[in-house]
Amino acid sequence: MDGSVTLKIPPPHRDDVLLAGGSVAAGLFLWSLGVHSSPGRDLLPAWAALVPLLVLGAMELLRRSLPRVTLAVGTAGLIADQFTVGNLATVLIFTDLMYAAVVYGKPAMARRLPVQTGLITVAVTIAAVAWLRTPQALLIGVVTGIVSFGPALTGATLRNHREAAVAARLRAEQTALLAEMDRSQAVLAERARMARELHDMVANHLSAIAIHSTAALSIDSPATSREALGVIRENSVQGLAEMRRLIGLLRDAGAGQEAVATPSLDGLDALLEQARTNGAASGLDFVLRDDRSGEAAEAGGARGPAREPLPAPVELAAYRIVQESLTNALKHAAPGTVTVRLARDRPAGGGRAGGGALHVVVESPYGERPGPRAPGSGAGLIGMRERTELLGGAFEAGRADAVWRVRATLPVEEEAVRA
Repeated sequence: MDGSVTLKIPPPHRDDVLLAGGSVAAGLFLWSLGVHSSPGRDLLPAWAALVPLLVLGAMELLRRSLPRVTLAVGTAGLIADQFTVGNLATVLIFTDLMYAAVVYGKPAMARRLPVQTGLITVAVTIAAVAWLRTPQALLIGVVTGIVSFGPALTGATLRNHREAAVAARLRAEQTALLAEMDRSQAVLAERARMARELHDMVANHLSAIAIHSTAALSIDSPATSREALGVIRENSVQGLAEMRRLIGLLRDAGAGQEAVATPSLDGLDALLEQARTNGAASGLDFVLRDDRSGEAAEAGGARGPAREPLPAPVELAAYRIVQESLTNALKHAAPGTVTVRLARDRPAGGGRAGGGALHVVVESPYGERPGPRAPGSGAGLIGMRERTELLGGAFEAGRADAVWRVRATLPVEEEAVRA
Protein backbone atom coordinates (compact mmCIF):
# COMPACT_ATOMS: atom_id res chain seq x y z
CA MET A 1 0.00 0.00 0.00
CA ASP A 2 1.43 3.41 -0.97
CA GLY A 3 -0.95 5.40 1.24
CA SER A 4 -2.59 7.16 -1.71
CA VAL A 5 -6.28 7.98 -1.63
CA THR A 6 -8.33 7.15 -4.69
CA LEU A 7 -11.40 9.29 -5.34
CA LYS A 8 -14.15 7.15 -6.74
CA ILE A 9 -16.55 9.08 -8.94
CA PRO A 10 -19.80 7.23 -9.65
CA PRO A 11 -20.80 6.89 -13.29
CA PRO A 12 -23.03 9.70 -14.54
CA HIS A 13 -26.77 9.28 -14.60
CA ARG A 14 -28.30 8.52 -17.97
CA ASP A 15 -30.36 11.70 -17.92
CA ASP A 16 -27.22 13.75 -17.17
CA VAL A 17 -25.45 12.23 -20.18
CA LEU A 18 -28.34 13.16 -22.44
CA LEU A 19 -28.52 16.63 -20.91
CA ALA A 20 -24.78 17.23 -21.39
CA GLY A 21 -24.76 15.97 -24.96
CA GLY A 22 -27.83 17.97 -25.94
CA SER A 23 -26.55 21.17 -24.35
CA VAL A 24 -23.13 20.99 -26.03
CA ALA A 25 -24.72 20.10 -29.37
CA ALA A 26 -27.07 23.09 -29.11
CA GLY A 27 -24.13 25.38 -28.26
CA LEU A 28 -22.11 24.14 -31.21
CA PHE A 29 -25.06 24.64 -33.50
CA LEU A 30 -25.51 28.25 -32.33
CA TRP A 31 -21.79 28.93 -32.73
CA SER A 32 -21.80 27.51 -36.26
CA LEU A 33 -24.64 29.87 -37.16
CA GLY A 34 -22.74 32.80 -35.68
CA VAL A 35 -25.32 33.39 -32.94
CA HIS A 36 -23.46 34.86 -29.95
CA SER A 37 -24.71 36.33 -26.69
CA SER A 38 -22.10 39.18 -26.76
CA PRO A 39 -21.16 39.70 -30.42
CA GLY A 40 -19.39 43.02 -29.79
CA ARG A 41 -16.60 41.53 -27.69
CA ASP A 42 -13.65 40.71 -29.91
CA LEU A 43 -10.89 40.50 -27.28
CA LEU A 44 -10.47 36.83 -28.10
CA PRO A 45 -11.15 34.84 -31.27
CA ALA A 46 -14.64 33.53 -31.77
CA TRP A 47 -13.67 29.92 -31.16
CA ALA A 48 -12.67 30.84 -27.57
CA ALA A 49 -16.39 30.80 -26.66
CA LEU A 50 -16.34 27.03 -27.19
CA VAL A 51 -13.94 26.44 -24.27
CA PRO A 52 -16.40 27.47 -21.49
CA LEU A 53 -19.14 25.62 -23.38
CA LEU A 54 -17.22 22.33 -23.42
CA VAL A 55 -16.06 22.69 -19.79
CA LEU A 56 -19.57 23.36 -18.49
CA GLY A 57 -20.95 20.59 -20.69
CA ALA A 58 -18.52 18.15 -19.05
CA MET A 59 -19.64 19.38 -15.62
CA GLU A 60 -23.20 18.32 -16.46
CA LEU A 61 -22.03 14.71 -16.16
CA LEU A 62 -21.16 15.29 -12.48
CA ARG A 63 -24.10 17.49 -11.45
CA ARG A 64 -25.53 14.81 -9.11
CA SER A 65 -22.34 13.29 -7.69
CA LEU A 66 -20.16 16.42 -7.21
CA PRO A 67 -22.52 19.42 -7.09
CA ARG A 68 -20.08 21.66 -5.16
CA VAL A 69 -17.29 21.08 -7.68
CA THR A 70 -19.53 21.54 -10.71
CA LEU A 71 -20.91 24.82 -9.34
CA ALA A 72 -17.42 26.21 -8.69
CA VAL A 73 -16.14 25.21 -12.14
CA GLY A 74 -19.36 26.42 -13.74
CA THR A 75 -19.06 29.84 -12.08
CA ALA A 76 -15.47 30.19 -13.34
CA GLY A 77 -16.57 29.11 -16.81
CA LEU A 78 -19.43 31.63 -16.87
CA ILE A 79 -17.04 34.44 -15.91
CA ALA A 80 -14.60 33.34 -18.64
CA ASP A 81 -17.46 33.32 -21.14
CA GLN A 82 -17.98 37.04 -20.51
CA PHE A 83 -14.57 37.78 -22.13
CA THR A 84 -15.58 36.04 -25.38
CA VAL A 85 -18.35 36.58 -27.88
CA GLY A 86 -20.40 34.35 -25.59
CA ASN A 87 -22.72 31.43 -26.12
CA LEU A 88 -26.32 31.22 -24.90
CA ALA A 89 -25.99 27.48 -24.25
CA THR A 90 -23.15 28.17 -21.78
CA VAL A 91 -25.43 30.42 -19.72
CA LEU A 92 -28.26 27.87 -19.77
CA ILE A 93 -25.90 25.11 -18.64
CA PHE A 94 -24.78 27.28 -15.71
CA THR A 95 -28.40 27.79 -14.59
CA ASP A 96 -28.85 24.01 -14.53
CA LEU A 97 -25.65 23.57 -12.51
CA MET A 98 -26.95 26.12 -9.98
CA TYR A 99 -30.26 24.27 -9.78
CA ALA A 100 -28.54 20.89 -9.35
CA ALA A 101 -26.25 22.25 -6.62
CA VAL A 102 -29.30 23.15 -4.51
CA VAL A 103 -31.23 19.96 -5.26
CA TYR A 104 -28.41 17.42 -4.86
CA GLY A 105 -25.96 19.29 -2.62
CA LYS A 106 -25.65 19.10 1.14
CA PRO A 107 -28.41 20.68 3.23
CA ALA A 108 -26.18 23.56 4.35
CA MET A 109 -25.33 24.50 0.77
CA ALA A 110 -28.96 24.12 -0.29
CA ARG A 111 -30.00 26.61 2.39
CA ARG A 112 -27.14 29.00 1.70
CA LEU A 113 -27.24 29.34 -2.10
CA PRO A 114 -30.69 31.01 -2.48
CA VAL A 115 -29.70 33.62 0.10
CA GLN A 116 -26.29 34.25 -1.45
CA THR A 117 -27.58 34.51 -5.02
CA GLY A 118 -30.35 36.83 -3.88
CA LEU A 119 -27.85 39.13 -2.22
CA ILE A 120 -25.60 39.00 -5.30
CA THR A 121 -28.53 39.95 -7.52
CA VAL A 122 -29.38 42.93 -5.34
CA ALA A 123 -25.74 44.02 -5.17
CA VAL A 124 -25.24 43.77 -8.96
CA THR A 125 -28.42 45.74 -9.60
CA ILE A 126 -27.40 48.56 -7.27
CA ALA A 127 -23.86 48.66 -8.67
CA ALA A 128 -25.09 48.73 -12.29
CA VAL A 129 -27.54 51.55 -11.65
CA ALA A 130 -24.93 53.55 -9.72
CA TRP A 131 -22.32 53.07 -12.46
CA LEU A 132 -24.40 53.49 -15.62
CA ARG A 133 -27.08 55.79 -14.18
CA THR A 134 -29.65 54.68 -16.77
CA PRO A 135 -32.88 52.74 -16.37
CA GLN A 136 -31.53 50.12 -18.74
CA ALA A 137 -29.00 49.20 -16.04
CA LEU A 138 -31.81 47.41 -14.23
CA LEU A 139 -31.72 44.78 -16.96
CA ILE A 140 -28.31 43.70 -15.74
CA GLY A 141 -29.78 42.91 -12.30
CA VAL A 142 -32.72 41.11 -13.92
CA VAL A 143 -30.41 38.92 -15.99
CA THR A 144 -28.25 38.18 -12.95
CA GLY A 145 -31.35 37.12 -11.00
CA ILE A 146 -32.56 34.92 -13.86
CA VAL A 147 -29.19 33.22 -14.20
CA SER A 148 -28.41 32.69 -10.47
CA PHE A 149 -31.22 33.48 -8.03
CA GLY A 150 -34.04 31.97 -10.11
CA PRO A 151 -32.49 28.47 -10.47
CA ALA A 152 -31.41 28.45 -6.81
CA LEU A 153 -34.91 29.36 -5.63
CA THR A 154 -36.48 26.75 -7.94
CA GLY A 155 -34.12 24.06 -6.65
CA ALA A 156 -34.81 24.98 -3.03
CA THR A 157 -38.56 24.75 -3.61
CA LEU A 158 -38.26 21.34 -5.23
CA ARG A 159 -35.96 20.07 -2.49
CA ASN A 160 -38.34 21.22 0.24
CA HIS A 161 -41.20 19.38 -1.47
CA ARG A 162 -39.12 16.22 -1.73
CA GLU A 163 -38.07 16.35 1.91
CA ALA A 164 -41.67 16.95 2.96
CA ALA A 165 -42.75 13.92 0.90
CA VAL A 166 -40.03 11.76 2.49
CA ALA A 167 -41.04 12.94 5.97
CA ALA A 168 -44.70 12.21 5.21
CA ARG A 169 -43.81 8.72 3.98
CA LEU A 170 -41.77 8.04 7.12
CA ARG A 171 -44.65 9.23 9.30
CA ALA A 172 -47.01 6.98 7.38
CA GLU A 173 -44.69 4.01 7.85
CA GLN A 174 -44.33 4.76 11.56
CA THR A 175 -48.09 5.13 11.89
CA ALA A 176 -48.61 1.80 10.15
CA LEU A 177 -46.01 0.19 12.42
CA LEU A 178 -47.66 1.62 15.54
CA ALA A 179 -51.06 0.47 14.27
CA GLU A 180 -49.71 -3.04 13.76
CA MET A 181 -48.20 -3.01 17.27
CA ASP A 182 -51.51 -1.80 18.69
CA ARG A 183 -53.34 -4.53 16.80
CA SER A 184 -50.96 -7.19 18.10
CA GLN A 185 -51.34 -5.91 21.66
CA ALA A 186 -55.12 -5.84 21.26
CA VAL A 187 -55.09 -9.44 20.01
CA LEU A 188 -52.94 -10.53 22.96
CA ALA A 189 -55.18 -8.65 25.40
CA GLU A 190 -58.29 -10.23 23.89
CA ARG A 191 -56.74 -13.68 24.07
CA ALA A 192 -55.89 -13.11 27.73
CA ARG A 193 -59.44 -11.90 28.42
CA MET A 194 -60.92 -14.93 26.66
CA ALA A 195 -58.64 -17.23 28.67
CA ARG A 196 -59.79 -15.62 31.94
CA GLU A 197 -63.45 -15.87 30.97
CA LEU A 198 -63.11 -19.50 29.90
CA HIS A 199 -61.23 -20.43 33.05
CA ASP A 200 -63.65 -18.67 35.39
CA MET A 201 -66.76 -20.07 33.70
CA VAL A 202 -65.65 -23.68 33.39
CA ALA A 203 -63.26 -24.24 36.31
CA ASN A 204 -66.02 -24.05 38.93
CA HIS A 205 -68.15 -26.71 37.22
CA LEU A 206 -65.25 -29.01 36.40
CA SER A 207 -63.93 -28.79 39.97
CA ALA A 208 -67.33 -29.80 41.33
CA ILE A 209 -67.47 -32.69 38.85
CA ALA A 210 -63.99 -33.88 39.88
CA ILE A 211 -64.81 -33.67 43.61
CA HIS A 212 -68.11 -35.52 43.40
CA SER A 213 -66.80 -38.15 41.00
CA THR A 214 -64.02 -38.86 43.51
CA ALA A 215 -66.63 -39.17 46.25
CA ALA A 216 -68.77 -41.52 44.14
CA LEU A 217 -65.77 -43.74 43.47
CA SER A 218 -64.47 -43.81 47.04
CA ILE A 219 -67.74 -44.27 48.98
CA ASP A 220 -69.59 -47.50 48.31
CA SER A 221 -73.07 -46.16 48.95
CA PRO A 222 -75.89 -46.07 46.38
CA ALA A 223 -77.42 -42.95 47.93
CA THR A 224 -74.10 -41.09 47.94
CA SER A 225 -73.34 -42.16 44.38
CA ARG A 226 -76.81 -41.09 43.22
CA GLU A 227 -76.42 -37.69 44.86
CA ALA A 228 -72.92 -37.25 43.43
CA LEU A 229 -74.10 -38.20 39.94
CA GLY A 230 -76.90 -35.65 40.20
CA VAL A 231 -74.45 -32.91 41.09
CA ILE A 232 -72.12 -34.05 38.30
CA ARG A 233 -74.94 -33.93 35.76
CA GLU A 234 -76.07 -30.47 36.90
CA ASN A 235 -72.57 -29.04 36.68
CA SER A 236 -71.95 -30.71 33.33
CA VAL A 237 -75.10 -29.22 31.82
CA GLN A 238 -74.33 -25.76 33.19
CA GLY A 239 -70.71 -25.94 32.06
CA LEU A 240 -71.73 -27.01 28.55
CA ALA A 241 -74.28 -24.20 28.36
CA GLU A 242 -71.69 -21.60 29.32
CA MET A 243 -69.18 -23.07 26.89
CA ARG A 244 -71.73 -22.90 24.05
CA ARG A 245 -72.54 -19.32 24.97
CA LEU A 246 -68.88 -18.27 24.89
CA ILE A 247 -68.17 -20.14 21.65
CA GLY A 248 -71.27 -18.65 20.04
CA LEU A 249 -70.22 -15.18 21.11
CA LEU A 250 -66.77 -15.67 19.56
CA ARG A 251 -68.11 -17.26 16.38
CA ASP A 252 -70.80 -14.65 15.72
CA ALA A 253 -68.88 -11.57 16.88
CA GLY A 254 -69.86 -8.60 14.76
CA ALA A 255 -72.77 -10.46 13.12
CA GLY A 256 -75.38 -8.21 14.71
CA GLN A 257 -76.51 -10.67 17.36
CA GLU A 258 -77.90 -9.52 20.67
CA ALA A 259 -75.41 -9.05 23.46
CA VAL A 260 -75.02 -11.97 25.85
CA ALA A 261 -76.02 -11.18 29.41
CA THR A 262 -72.98 -10.31 31.52
CA PRO A 263 -72.79 -11.86 34.99
CA SER A 264 -73.39 -9.32 37.75
CA LEU A 265 -73.51 -9.19 41.53
CA ASP A 266 -77.24 -9.94 41.43
CA GLY A 267 -76.30 -13.52 40.57
CA LEU A 268 -74.21 -14.11 43.69
CA ASP A 269 -77.09 -15.75 45.56
CA ALA A 270 -77.44 -18.41 42.86
CA LEU A 271 -73.66 -18.80 42.69
CA LEU A 272 -73.40 -19.43 46.44
CA GLU A 273 -76.37 -21.77 46.38
CA GLN A 274 -74.61 -23.83 43.73
CA ALA A 275 -71.38 -23.76 45.77
CA ARG A 276 -73.32 -24.87 48.86
CA THR A 277 -74.64 -27.85 46.91
CA ASN A 278 -71.22 -28.75 45.53
CA GLY A 279 -69.45 -28.35 48.87
CA ALA A 280 -71.93 -30.08 51.15
CA ALA A 281 -70.13 -33.40 50.85
CA SER A 282 -66.87 -31.72 51.90
CA GLY A 283 -68.39 -30.12 55.01
CA LEU A 284 -68.41 -26.62 53.54
CA ASP A 285 -71.06 -23.93 54.02
CA PHE A 286 -71.19 -20.62 52.18
CA VAL A 287 -72.44 -17.25 53.47
CA LEU A 288 -72.82 -13.92 51.65
CA ARG A 289 -72.67 -10.65 53.60
CA ASP A 290 -73.52 -7.80 51.26
CA ASP A 291 -72.86 -4.50 53.07
CA ARG A 292 -72.99 -2.21 50.02
CA SER A 293 -76.08 -0.42 51.35
CA GLY A 294 -74.96 -0.49 54.96
CA GLU A 295 -77.26 -3.41 55.86
CA ALA A 296 -75.91 -6.95 55.86
CA ALA A 297 -77.86 -9.63 54.02
CA GLU A 298 -76.91 -13.30 54.17
CA ALA A 299 -77.33 -15.60 51.21
CA GLY A 300 -80.69 -17.22 51.16
CA GLY A 301 -82.22 -14.43 53.25
CA ALA A 302 -83.84 -11.10 52.48
CA ARG A 303 -82.10 -9.04 49.83
CA GLY A 304 -82.59 -5.79 51.70
CA PRO A 305 -83.12 -2.43 50.00
CA ALA A 306 -82.40 -2.03 46.31
CA ARG A 307 -78.81 -1.11 45.61
CA GLU A 308 -77.61 1.22 42.90
CA PRO A 309 -75.99 -0.57 39.95
CA LEU A 310 -72.24 -0.50 39.53
CA PRO A 311 -70.39 -0.21 36.21
CA ALA A 312 -70.58 -3.46 34.24
CA PRO A 313 -66.77 -4.05 34.27
CA VAL A 314 -66.72 -3.70 38.07
CA GLU A 315 -69.66 -6.06 38.59
CA LEU A 316 -68.21 -8.63 36.17
CA ALA A 317 -64.78 -8.51 37.84
CA ALA A 318 -66.29 -8.83 41.32
CA TYR A 319 -68.51 -11.73 40.22
CA ARG A 320 -65.60 -13.61 38.62
CA ILE A 321 -63.37 -13.02 41.66
CA VAL A 322 -66.03 -14.46 43.96
CA GLN A 323 -66.63 -17.35 41.55
CA GLU A 324 -62.95 -18.26 41.37
CA SER A 325 -62.54 -17.90 45.16
CA LEU A 326 -65.42 -20.32 45.71
CA THR A 327 -63.86 -22.74 43.24
CA ASN A 328 -60.57 -22.60 45.16
CA ALA A 329 -62.45 -23.14 48.41
CA LEU A 330 -64.11 -26.26 47.00
CA LYS A 331 -60.65 -27.57 46.06
CA HIS A 332 -58.58 -26.61 49.09
CA ALA A 333 -60.63 -25.35 52.06
CA ALA A 334 -60.98 -27.29 55.30
CA PRO A 335 -64.55 -28.07 56.52
CA GLY A 336 -66.25 -24.94 57.82
CA THR A 337 -67.89 -21.75 56.62
CA VAL A 338 -66.75 -19.78 53.60
CA THR A 339 -67.72 -16.11 53.92
CA VAL A 340 -68.11 -13.67 51.05
CA ARG A 341 -68.23 -9.98 52.00
CA LEU A 342 -69.04 -7.03 49.78
CA ALA A 343 -68.63 -3.42 50.94
CA ARG A 344 -68.78 -0.09 49.20
CA ASP A 345 -66.65 2.96 50.05
CA ARG A 346 -67.88 6.37 48.91
CA PRO A 347 -65.91 9.60 48.53
CA ALA A 348 -66.35 12.20 51.24
CA GLY A 349 -69.42 14.30 50.49
CA GLY A 350 -70.23 12.10 47.47
CA GLY A 351 -73.56 10.84 48.75
CA ARG A 352 -74.89 8.21 46.38
CA ALA A 353 -73.64 9.81 43.20
CA GLY A 354 -70.92 7.21 42.57
CA GLY A 355 -67.16 7.00 42.93
CA GLY A 356 -65.30 5.32 45.76
CA ALA A 357 -64.45 1.63 45.61
CA LEU A 358 -66.00 -1.82 45.94
CA HIS A 359 -64.31 -4.20 48.39
CA VAL A 360 -64.61 -7.95 47.81
CA VAL A 361 -63.37 -10.26 50.58
CA VAL A 362 -63.64 -14.06 50.55
CA GLU A 363 -62.49 -16.00 53.63
CA SER A 364 -62.31 -19.79 53.79
CA PRO A 365 -61.09 -22.16 56.53
CA TYR A 366 -57.45 -23.08 56.14
CA GLY A 367 -56.28 -26.51 57.17
CA GLU A 368 -53.46 -28.86 56.36
CA ARG A 369 -54.57 -31.26 53.63
CA PRO A 370 -52.60 -33.98 51.81
CA GLY A 371 -53.61 -32.38 48.50
CA PRO A 372 -56.42 -30.58 46.71
CA ARG A 373 -59.78 -32.30 46.22
CA ALA A 374 -59.44 -31.57 42.48
CA PRO A 375 -56.42 -30.67 40.32
CA GLY A 376 -55.94 -27.07 39.23
CA SER A 377 -53.85 -25.10 36.74
CA GLY A 378 -52.68 -22.42 39.17
CA ALA A 379 -54.16 -19.68 36.96
CA GLY A 380 -56.96 -18.71 39.34
CA LEU A 381 -55.05 -16.22 41.48
CA ILE A 382 -53.31 -14.84 38.40
CA GLY A 383 -56.64 -14.24 36.69
CA MET A 384 -58.12 -12.52 39.75
CA ARG A 385 -55.10 -10.26 40.06
CA GLU A 386 -55.25 -9.37 36.35
CA ARG A 387 -58.96 -8.50 36.55
CA THR A 388 -58.31 -6.24 39.52
CA GLU A 389 -55.29 -4.49 38.03
CA LEU A 390 -57.09 -3.88 34.73
CA LEU A 391 -59.55 -1.71 36.68
CA GLY A 392 -56.74 0.05 38.56
CA GLY A 393 -57.48 -1.74 41.84
CA ALA A 394 -55.49 -3.66 44.43
CA PHE A 395 -55.48 -7.42 45.03
CA GLU A 396 -54.00 -9.60 47.75
CA ALA A 397 -54.41 -13.24 48.75
CA GLY A 398 -52.80 -15.26 51.50
CA ARG A 399 -53.12 -17.03 54.81
CA ALA A 400 -54.12 -15.13 57.94
CA ASP A 401 -54.06 -17.44 61.00
CA ALA A 402 -56.51 -20.25 60.24
CA VAL A 403 -58.17 -18.44 57.34
CA TRP A 404 -57.29 -18.08 53.69
CA ARG A 405 -58.30 -14.58 52.65
CA VAL A 406 -58.77 -13.10 49.18
CA ARG A 407 -59.23 -9.33 49.11
CA ALA A 408 -59.84 -7.16 46.03
CA THR A 409 -60.46 -3.41 45.93
CA LEU A 410 -62.14 -2.29 42.71
CA PRO A 411 -62.38 1.47 42.02
CA VAL A 412 -65.81 2.72 40.94
CA GLU A 413 -65.51 5.59 38.48
CA GLU A 414 -68.18 8.25 38.83
CA GLU A 415 -68.42 8.82 35.07
CA ALA A 416 -68.99 5.11 34.47
CA VAL A 417 -71.79 5.06 37.03
CA ARG A 418 -73.58 8.00 35.37
CA ALA A 419 -73.15 6.41 31.95
